[in-house]
Amino acid sequence: MKKLFVLGFFLVGLFLLIVTNTSWLAFGQATNQAEVTNNIDLIEIDVSGVSTKIIPEKRNNVRAEYKGKGKVTVQENGDSIKVEFESKNSFNFLSLFNKKNLTIYIPEDYDRDMVIDSGSGKLSFSGKSINKPMHLKNLTLNMSSGHVQLSNIMTDYFEQDGSSGYVGIDSFTTKKGSFNMSSGKLDVKDYSGEVDAHVTSGQLSLKMNKLSDSVNVEVNSGFATLDLPANADFTLNGKIGSGSISTDFSLIDFKEDKHRIEGKHGSGQHDIDLDVNSGKIKVK
Repeated sequence: MKKLFVLGFFLVGLFLLIVTNTSWLAFGQATNQAEVTNNIDLIEIDVSGVSTKIIPEKRNNVRAEYKGKGKVTVQENGDSIKVEFESKNSFNFLSLFNKKNLTIYIPEDYDRDMVIDSGSGKLSFSGKSINKPMHLKNLTLNMSSGHVQLSNIMTDYFEQDGSSGYVGIDSFTTKKGSFNMSSGKLDVKDYSGEVDAHVTSGQLSLKMNKLSDSVNVEVNSGFATLDLPANADFTLNGKIGSGSISTDFSLIDFKEDKHRIEGKHGSGQHDIDLDVNSGKIKVK
C-alpha cells in the first residue's frame, strides 16, 4: 500500500510538471540572443514579475538566460533589440517552488539608448565599477512597482517614472536627470548632474557629493531630503503651500515667511528651486 501511495504521488507530480509546460532542464531554462551591430541604437528591456539582472560584459550581442515558468524572447527589429518576458499567470502547486530568474548580458561598450520597463519583481543594473561605469546616451526607467537598483552608470540624459515601489540609485552621473515618483521611495546616492524631480505621496532622498548644476524639486503630499556637500555654491528659492521647507545651511541674504524661503550659500552659482504643497522638503 505504501509503495502504491508513493507511486501515485510521483505520477501526479509528473502530470502537473507536464501540463504546466515546465522543462526538465533547469525548470524551463531558455537562452536567446541577438547581435549588437553599429545599426542598433536602442536596447529595450520589458520585464515584470521576475528577478532580473542586467550585466555588461565583453561581448557583441544581447543574451538572455532564464530559469522559471514563462517565456523570454530577444528580438531584433530594425535599429532596436527588445528583451521581453511573458509570464504564465495560471497557479498550480509546483509554481510555489518555481523561482523566476532572468539574467541579461549586454556589451559593456554599448553607448547608445536603453529603455527599461519593470513592473513587479526585482531588477538590478550596474556598471563594472565606480571608476569604470556603464556609458549610455539616454537611459529611461519605467516602473509600476517592485524593486530596482541602478549603480555605476553615466548618461547624457536619464528619466525615471514610477507609480510605486523602490528605486535605489548609486554612483550615477548624468547631464540631466528627470525623476517622477507618484508613491514609493526613491533613494539616490553619489549623484552628479542637473535634477528635475517631482514627488507625489512618496519619498525622495537625494545625496550629491558635488553640486554641479541646477536642482528643481516639487513635492505634493510627500517628503524629500536634499543632502548637499558643505562647500556647495547655490541660491535657494523655495515656494511653500501648506507644507514646509527647512535647511541646515547658514544662508546669506536669508528671507523666510509662511510661503517662501530664500538665501544664498557660497557664490550662489547653482539654482535650487523647491516647491512644496502639503509635504516637506529638507536641505542639509
